Amino acid sequence: MQAIEFKTKIKKGMIIIPEKYRKILKENVKVIVLTEENETRPSDIIDNLMDSPVKIANFKPINRDDIYDRT
Repeated sequence: MQAIEFKTKIKKGMIIIPEKYRKILKENVKVIVLTEENETRPSDIIDNLMDSPVKIANFKPINRDDIYDRT
């Protein structure tokens, strides 16, 4: 197996293979996609909190009655 590395953009769900590699690539290939860290999707605060919860000293979760208490 031979490795070829290049940077490209995904357009309409398709990976564009540079012209200079099209001739040497045959019908069977193995594709590994690596994204550049600065190009990842925008941060989702809920995902971030689920992955790394904020630790608060003396935290006490509220109960159901406190949630619906209207006083």
